[in-house]
Amino acid sequence: MSDPVASNSGSLCKSMKNSPNTLIAYVKYFGSIEDNVLSAEMSSIDSKGMTLLYKLPGVSQSQSLWVPFDPRLSKYDEVKPRLLTMKEKALEGLGMLTTPQLTTFRFPTKALMTPIIFLAYFYFLAPPPPGTTFFSIPVATMDTIFIPSRMFGSFTGIGFAARTLATFLTVVHTAEGLYTLSLCRRYVKSAAVTAAYVGCTLLFGVHIWKDLKARVQEKRVEAVAKFE
Repeated sequence: MSDPVASNSGSLCKSMKNSPNTLIAYVKYFGSIEDNVLSAEMSSIDSKGMTLLYKLPGVSQSQSLWVPFDPRLSKYDEVKPRLLTMKEKALEGLGMLTTPQLTTFRFPTKALMTPIIFLAYFYFLAPPPPGTTFFSIPVATMDTIFIPSRMFGSFTGIGFAARTLATFLTVVHTAEGLYTLSLCRRYVKSAAVTAAYVGCTLLFGVHIWKDLKARVQEKRVEAVAKFE
């Protein structure tokens, strides 16, 4: 069976000639070369790795470096994403990639599911005892509303006191808020934006800090793509 990447080695090597600084970064990082690298080029590539040729000051002959792919590539379409990932790793490792800084807040629409999930938690896991009224709602109506949740509790044996469940969710969201604060200290410039992220994490939870990390990654990928 032919190698899906090796068959396109020539065109890939030709394409990488347009990114000399990226190739130098590959050499310095993956080859642990501390000396100044004058130039670098890709001489071949296959599903297992790529071979780079580079020149050092005072050395007339080009040096060769084989950089393995871990894991190996299974198809041609994986080449560019893998090279981009390795480029990001090399630039970060060499200190050539600046830390992304966010100046605005973005509210992910997925976070709107959090209140619904909270209500579901309390409905199924912490229903009020029979005979309870709430906001002048008749007892009979309340008992009817919570029949499914009490059936769920009887069937699964799962149930918590409302205060216990509220305490648990508060602890979880507080921990997430502290984690978000640590992310903001590194990636967010504005105190107002930081307050928005931390506050919304306390209220809406995981989707807020996940979106924050996604935005940081988007900025990082954008910076990596611009580096040639």
